[in-house]
Amino acid sequence: MIERILPAAVIAVEAYDDPPDAVLFPEEEQVIAKSVEKRRREFTTARHCARLALARLGLPPAPILPGERGAPGWPDGVVGSMTHCAGYRAAVLARDTDIVTVGIDAEPHQPLPDGVEKVVTRPEERVHLAELAAADPAVHWDKLLFAAKESVYKAWFPLTHKWLGFDDARITIGPAGTFEAELMVPGPVIESGTLAGFSGRWLVDRGLVVTAISLPVGN
Repeated sequence: MIERILPAAVIAVEAYDDPPDAVLFPEEEQVIAKSVEKRRREFTTARHCARLALARLGLPPAPILPGERGAPGWPDGVVGSMTHCAGYRAAVLARDTDIVTVGIDAEPHQPLPDGVEKVVTRPEERVHLAELAAADPAVHWDKLLFAAKESVYKAWFPLTHKWLGFDDARITIGPAGTFEAELMVPGPVIESGTLAGFSGRWLVDRGLVVTAISLPVGN
């Protein structure tokens, strides 16, 4: 599913359940040893997906350990992102010669819990959400905007190693499966210049809302 909103240079592997043959490296086992079963299943299957993606890139399996702020530590020369929610896990990977950064998120296609919208959105975004809902009430735009911001953070952090708050990016959602994220703080400097924001894509399918950002090299 998620490959539909990613370029061909990005390898995507997803799972809708937890395969019994998914195993962890010893180093990963140490990380998850004291976690509850739900967390263990999410952690294990996401890494199973990531190793399948590594294989499709022609690379050997490797442990993927949480690093700074929990961001996954990828092998040299690889950029990637992982996500998991109820009934879904995914990992997307690419070579850093093709893609500068990538960020994905998946959420159940349901409204945000009461009170959360004001925490995760800017005032102008709430106006935008009301306009989108009036035009198409079948989509839970609040959850979509939340997922878009999660993707922004996952694309931002490997470039900056800095926190990005919910107010630090302004999302504009296009009804045709695209979104734009304008950074409200100084953006990271990459080879092509300073980033002012990110462009992303989204879809709603199988009871999920999925968002993805991928920045090709040279853009």
